[in-house]
Amino acid sequence: MEEGSDYNFAKRKGTFASLHPWVYIMKDSQGMIIYVGKAKNLKRRVQSYFQQSKNHPQKIIKLVHNIKDFDYILTDTEFEAFMLECKLIRERKPLFNKMMKSPQAYNYIVFEMNQSFRTFEITSTKHERDGRIYFGPYPSKNRVEQAIFGIKESFKILCSSNKKSNSPCLNYSLGLCMGMCRGGPAIKEYNKILDNIISLLSGRDMSILEEMKKRMAAASENFDFETAAKYRDRIEAISFLIKKGKVLDFTEKNKNIVVLENLSEETYKLFLIKRHQILFSEKFTAENVAVEEHATRIKNYFKQDVLSPNREVSKDEIDQAQIIYRYLKGSHCSYFVIPEKWLLKKTNASLEKALIKLLNHKSPQLS
Repeated sequence: MEEGSDYNFAKRKGTFASLHPWVYIMKDSQGMIIYVGKAKNLKRRVQSYFQQSKNHPQKIIKLVHNIKDFDYILTDTEFEAFMLECKLIRERKPLFNKMMKSPQAYNYIVFEMNQSFRTFEITSTKHERDGRIYFGPYPSKNRVEQAIFGIKESFKILCSSNKKSNSPCLNYSLGLCMGMCRGGPAIKEYNKILDNIISLLSGRDMSILEEMKKRMAAASENFDFETAAKYRDRIEAISFLIKKGKVLDFTEKNKNIVVLENLSEETYKLFLIKRHQILFSEKFTAENVAVEEHATRIKNYFKQDVLSPNREVSKDEIDQAQIIYRYLKGSHCSYFVIPEKWLLKKTNASLEKALIKLLNHKSPQLS
């Protein structure tokens, strides 16, 4: 790509070794982008590909063999480097960025509720209006499988019978199935556990997680460290699902977010964020701050936004959504959320007041 293109690729001599957030783009002999990455110390990162090559995995060895050209972009913040890297990988689908290239990396947990004997499983596809309950998408199938298996094993709902013929399955004899396959009262208890799992994934009821923590503590007190470690791994996998659920919920609410990050003692970067996108960004100094002008500009940008409200997060959006969520919950920035009613008002008084607090590092994180 030429300098001045959409991504402003530039080879800046003399700044290559500086400690700044960078995005680097590797190309093959045909000019195709084969890998996109990010680094704070670009010189050290680039050198790492070509030094001690015998210790590299085959993927890196093959990548280095195919590199014929190299571009890099300097960004103001690490957050921008993350977002640009994600955008380039999603749009260009480089050969060596396989993790974000494959849609199969994302999975859902689906509950079938139309039967007296409910079921739930992992799926890579979601069908609209099919009467089932979906959670996700989640970016790690392995973590999802680990969490689901852990819940089933812990609460003895690991039934190995596909047909409920009122006869015990093999896992019943092993103590892994409470006997749903036999019918009767066990089905009612089983369905109650599934309701609790749905509440857990919805973030409404953490009782399943708390019960597993108690069992882990009890196993540890009894010096049964193997069982305690098993519960620890299950809890971590379930916590992963809950955390990703919070990201999805936060993103789907389609908040109007104003973010401020300090670049130096006198310089700031202002971001306007909605859903999984940066709508606007600007760098300014403390001396030239015009709060009223900023407030008007912010209102105009959010009012012009055409993103659909309260839409579910798709697989294509999940990476950017996670980056934004981590950034906002981290310590590198201050932010607040603009209520929709502020955008409908003729005056900017409420928005100006919130901006002044933000510039004074009070960060009124309004809901």
